[in-house]
Amino acid sequence: MQLTKKVYIRTGLVYCALMFIMYLAISLVNLGIYKIYTGLSQNSKIVDYLFNSKAIAKIPMSVVRIFSLLQFVPLIFIVLYIFLVNKDKMKVRFINYPISLSSLVLLIYAPSLLLLAANFVLQLKTMPLFEKGSYSVLFIYSFLQSIFFFTLFFFFLNSVHRKIVLPKYFPSGNINFEKGLFKVSVKFLFIIFYLSVLVLPVFLLIVTYFVSVDAETFHENTILHLLFCFFILFGLVMMRYFINYFSVPLEKLKEGTQEIAEGDYSQHVNVVSPDVFGELADSFNNMTDALELKTKKLITVQDSVVTGMATMVESRDNSTGGHIKRTSDGVRVFVNALKKSPEYSHLTDDFYSALIKAAPMHDLGKIAVLDVILRKAGKFTDEEYNIMKEHSAEGARIVENVLSEVDDAEFKKIAVNVAHYHHEKWDGTGYPEKIAGEAIPLEARIMALADVFDALVSKRCYKESFSFDQAFKIIEDSLGTHFDPKLGKVFLSCREELEKLYTDNAYSS
Repeated sequence: MQLTKKVYIRTGLVYCALMFIMYLAISLVNLGIYKIYTGLSQNSKIVDYLFNSKAIAKIPMSVVRIFSLLQFVPLIFIVLYIFLVNKDKMKVRFINYPISLSSLVLLIYAPSLLLLAANFVLQLKTMPLFEKGSYSVLFIYSFLQSIFFFTLFFFFLNSVHRKIVLPKYFPSGNINFEKGLFKVSVKFLFIIFYLSVLVLPVFLLIVTYFVSVDAETFHENTILHLLFCFFILFGLVMMRYFINYFSVPLEKLKEGTQEIAEGDYSQHVNVVSPDVFGELADSFNNMTDALELKTKKLITVQDSVVTGMATMVESRDNSTGGHIKRTSDGVRVFVNALKKSPEYSHLTDDFYSALIKAAPMHDLGKIAVLDVILRKAGKFTDEEYNIMKEHSAEGARIVENVLSEVDDAEFKKIAVNVAHYHHEKWDGTGYPEKIAGEAIPLEARIMALADVFDALVSKRCYKESFSFDQAFKIIEDSLGTHFDPKLGKVFLSCREELEKLYTDNAYSS
């Protein structure tokens, strides 16, 4: 989906609504804490200071009003951030939504903290020791509460943003290289997590102890116990989220690395987030793209070298000009028919692709045949024919050596089998191993049909080309003796495509 200004504004408003709901929920919890504290000790000065009643009474109301108005400034910034954006900055701002909105909300607490700190410094000399301590408690509580709100907002919004929103609009990732992007560091995540999940609950427990030390109902207060349970559960939930925040992307990167080690350079890690993990995923994906591109280039070079070798061999043979191209094209047509056949639906695309790539190598062994035999104008003697038949086994040896450094084991096996066994016959009368039936590798049985068909319809120095009718009749009559009968039926169904191929390309014989 495309990121538009309408999407940008709508997402920002939804996030603000979610933060407002969370703010109300936490405010209710805060009110519950106040009621518990006042219930424990009606005359507690710590409670008065902790919830601002005594502290604010010592500050002139005009100053309080000014600082209260300052709390609305971040709200104005939020409105500007959402509604006033140009097209160039929209993408970066959209990616930055969780940290930006959470930070702006955090600024709402800044005026109160500044006011408390200023009042504390101004009255430090005249303030009794207890009030100094109470002011310190109030300031720490307000600071920790602001960090708690920020942490809650950020982790919730960021969870929604990186799991649902960002993958929807940036499915391929690569968002961490945008100029102006704010990247959240691991150190920062640990600090806010530590302050919110450990320091704030412990601080409240300590304050609760001092407030309730003289209260007889402390051990019987059910609400207080439930409050402590809430903080414990909240800590566990946050810990679980924090673990997932680290473990999930690392697990994806681990799986991606394993796939790369196995030779699959098309792997992409789906981690879309503006942090160290998203940056690592983007770098990983860019690396795999580069590896895949280089691998494809190497494969292209490798295929060109192999095809070049096969063409070089063919150039020595007076009788089979164009045979490599014709048989390769024939195999491709045959493969397309096999893909549509229910009988061979279990075969993978990788198998078919490897077979098409291997087809040009089927006669590579002829490079070892003497020119006097290979270029002979006429039929071979029995001795010459026996020497010529050696090209199958020799071809398998050459192909295995040529592809020795290739990582794709399946392709190597198919290429070797095609070269070695494409002259074997279904009834076991072929060569070089005289194996029969399904003992002949499937790829070799496929190659045999395309190879013989081309030999039939092409002119040789020792014969004229057969018509398509004659060629297909010979193949049909040879099913069950020369050729695999099931494969042969599929091959015969390709007649229209094969005739069109040979006619349209006007292959030279």
